[in-house]
Amino acid sequence: MNKGGPEILAIIPARGGSKTIPRKNIRPLDRHPLIAYSIAAARQSRRVTRVVLSTDDEEIAGVARAYGGEVPFLRPAELAGDDTLDFAVFQHALNWLAENEGYLPEAVVQLRPTSPIRPPGCVDRGITALLGRPEADSVRSVIPSGQNPYKMWRLDPATGRLEALLGLEGVPEPYNAPRQLLPVTYWQTGHVDVIWTATIREKHSMTGKVILPLVLDPRYATDIDGLIEWQFAEWLIRQGTLPMVRPEPGSGG
Repeated sequence: MNKGGPEILAIIPARGGSKTIPRKNIRPLDRHPLIAYSIAAARQSRRVTRVVLSTDDEEIAGVARAYGGEVPFLRPAELAGDDTLDFAVFQHALNWLAENEGYLPEAVVQLRPTSPIRPPGCVDRGITALLGRPEADSVRSVIPSGQNPYKMWRLDPATGRLEALLGLEGVPEPYNAPRQLLPVTYWQTGHVDVIWTATIREKHSMTGKVILPLVLDPRYATDIDGLIEWQFAEWLIRQGTLPMVRPEPGSGG
């Protein structure tokens, strides 16, 4: 999968365990398994040069290969728990590829299966943004937040009182202020992250300190955790009114 230009590796993390939706990563969403949407986003990119799935599950590996993803290794069970961090998964993948193949990409793209509804071209937009700003550490997809955190609260367990989550210099009570006086805030999504390989291997971080935004249309915001989000994502896909990356016909064999 050599497209010229820098070597850009897409990694799709897809472990076998899922408590809320059993076998979620290979459950059919509309007509294709969930992971097929992320594989398609990588394969249809003009800049991604290789697509690797990181999984601990042989069945998921087989489905990924049927849709054009590589599975050169199986992830160790100790890196497939509910509390496993992305950093450990990506560090393992990069170390395995470097040690076993002598392969080291310039940048890595993370495509989470749980955000399957992606606007066409968003992966290439994220890659282009990072390549154009070598001083940055990463690019992360975001949408304008539906609720402004300056109007959010936390509960003090000792007193039972509400306390403002955030203060704002120059605005004494931001929670009582009109939204026009408050900073615009953004919510991170799982559609795409683009990270210099050096950020992961040398700075030991999935983002680093200098993070660029890839601002997406909030209509694409999906994060499939339970059946309600699954049903909503399926409804969006079947409506067909939102341009999105879809698995390629015939790619599933």
